[in-house]
Order: sequence, then C-alpha cells, then structure tokens
Amino acid sequence: MKGSLLYEGKAKKVYHVTDEAEKLILSYKNDATAFNGKKKDEFEGKGRLNNLITSRIFEYLQQQQLPSHFIKALNDTEQLVAKTTIIPLEVVVRNIAAGSITRRLGIVEKSAFNPPLVELFYKKDELDDPILNDQHALYLTNVNDKELEFIKQKALQVNEHLKDLFNQAGLDLVDFKLEFGRLEDGTIVLADEISPDTCRLWDKETGEKMDKDVFRESLGDLITVYENILQRLEENTCAK
Repeated sequence: MKGSLLYEGKAKKVYHVTDEAEKLILSYKNDATAFNGKKKDEFEGKGRLNNLITSRIFEYLQQQQLPSHFIKALNDTEQLVAKTTIIPLEVVVRNIAAGSITRRLGIVEKSAFNPPLVELFYKKDELDDPILNDQHALYLTNVNDKELEFIKQKALQVNEHLKDLFNQAGLDLVDFKLEFGRLEDGTIVLADEISPDTCRLWDKETGEKMDKDVFRESLGDLITVYENILQRLEENTCAK
C-alpha cells in the first residue's frame, strides 16, 4: 500500500499510496523541533503519540461536521489522508496570551482574548514564518477574499469544538496552529496535524504546561506529558 517517499518534513514523512493517486500516507517521526528547527531532539515514542492524538482529534472534528484530509489511522505511527495541496498559511487562534504574542505586542501572559484572536503567518521556514495581514496573505498565496474568510471562520469553529473537547479532558486550550489544503476538486479542508506539537494546553487545576513548551522550555519529560494527553482524550472520547 505504501509507495515511494514524496516528502520529509521536520515531524513527518509523506508517502505515495500505490495505485491511489488521490491519497497519501503520513508517517509521524520521533523528532522534536522548536524555534523553526533551531532546537532539535528525538524522543522514542513521540511519533506514535502525535499520530494517535491527531487521529482522535480529527475523528472528533469530523463528528462535528468539520472535514479534514484525515481518513483513518493505519497503525501506531501512520495515517491515511486525502492528498491536498497545502496553502502556505499557518492560522493561529489565540484564546489566552502566551508565547510570541506576549513578546511582539507586550501583552501580559495569561490575558484572555474574548473574542479569540486569529493571526496569519507565512509558511516559509527560511523567513521564520513571518506574520501576515490579509493583503499579504492574498498576495502570497492562491486564496481569494472569500476563501480567506472561509479559512478564518473555520479556524474559529474548530476552536470552539476543541475548547469543549479539551475542557472535558481538564485542559485549557491556550492557542493552536492550523493548516489548510485543497483537495483535487479545489475544496479547502483542514490538513497537517493537531497535537500537543501544534497546541498550547494548560492543566485547568495546576496551570502546568502540557504541550511542546515542555521541550521548548526544558520543563520536564515530553513523552510523559504527551502520554497523559492521549490518556485524557481516550477517556473523554470513549466516554461519549
């Protein structure tokens, strides 16, 4: 079923699917990177955890009528997905101030955003993924005004459902990054992954960081934290 390697990124390998040109296999790696690849390490089992967590989340979103490229988990580290052409935008939704926005704008950490903020970044590693306004996004990507508005509204819808999911797992969704891609017919859907690599999650009771900030800031054992997230999601989604 798995064909030749199409692409290898920081966190995943992408493979062709034999005899199914419209599908791909994503293979999650054990690598961890931060600060656009400037900090790197490898953690045994991380690929499994990100694959299983992302699979749970995409399955949940599909139940909420929010389609994505996700088709199914094939095994512990691989997913079958629909082939998309990735739009070079990173869409960040912020519920609580943390990370780069506190440094960029001097906003006090833990300040709540109501309504949530949506920020756009240009997906370009060599430029360190610079922040964009709408005009920049329209100029640099192949989206039009209507599609850009669609992407932002979908990101806010995803936010509401993820806040509910994580709240039931005892976690605050601080912020997260989404990517979108086009299917062969031009339809725009969620793509890439949604995991503790791409979300900031804080324990509701202790305020403990439960995401890749553990690696960024050398706060503890990343695998233990990710195992905890998966266990909470499994308990929550199974309960439903």
